[in-house]
Amino acid sequence: MSSMNDVYWLEQTSTDVPPEDKWLSEAEAARLERLRFAKRRNDWRLGRWTAKVAVSRCFGLPTHAPQLTRIEIAANGSGAPEALVSGFPQSVPISLSHRAGRAICAVAPGSAEIGCDLELIEPRSDAFVDEFFSALEIDAISQVGGRERAVVANALWSAKESTLKALRIGLAANTREIEVDLGYLVATSRVGGAWRPLQVRKAGGRRFRGWWETSDDFVRTVVTYPATGEPVSLLGLSQASF
Repeated sequence: MSSMNDVYWLEQTSTDVPPEDKWLSEAEAARLERLRFAKRRNDWRLGRWTAKVAVSRCFGLPTHAPQLTRIEIAANGSGAPEALVSGFPQSVPISLSHRAGRAICAVAPGSAEIGCDLELIEPRSDAFVDEFFSALEIDAISQVGGRERAVVANALWSAKESTLKALRIGLAANTREIEVDLGYLVATSRVGGAWRPLQVRKAGGRRFRGWWETSDDFVRTVVTYPATGEPVSLLGLSQASF
């Protein structure tokens, strides 16, 4: 049984999204109309669908397309996503990320700060690593090679992205000041699909706890403050313990 301190997550692909837009609220439909480029429209629809289904499952609401119009995913004052039900903001912090035809939404309990990120496991250049990672992170990357190097580099980067979302600051921040410890590093081919703990230290002493997972050529991270238990999948759940 899940607890009040759990963080929940849901991942969807572009094939999960209905072809029509009857699940969008009026405001969301108007926002979609303003998006000119097909890729941007597709990514936006995928992210909104994923978030609306996640929120509906947290509250035990129907997940059928017409009923999802009650749920709206809007941007708050900082630009972070915010869930509204029947026009009223909900006290469930959410975070969104999409990449290569997939989207992830993480939902936190109460007033927790939360960030999630989804990255494709792909090579990261030495120049990228030198530019955005701390000395300790660069050392961790240097200790593995081949696919494991890509896994570690992308997991570290993903955790930084999640932390920036939790803090509600963008990439204007110095990413070297957000230092990630993935713990014991092992080949993703042997542990794919299992969530593993991570820690994040921000310059100034603040610490976040989180989780990272790899499967299907993607790495996922969820970071929260205060710490929560291992992320609980919303797939198959009709209602979370909120």
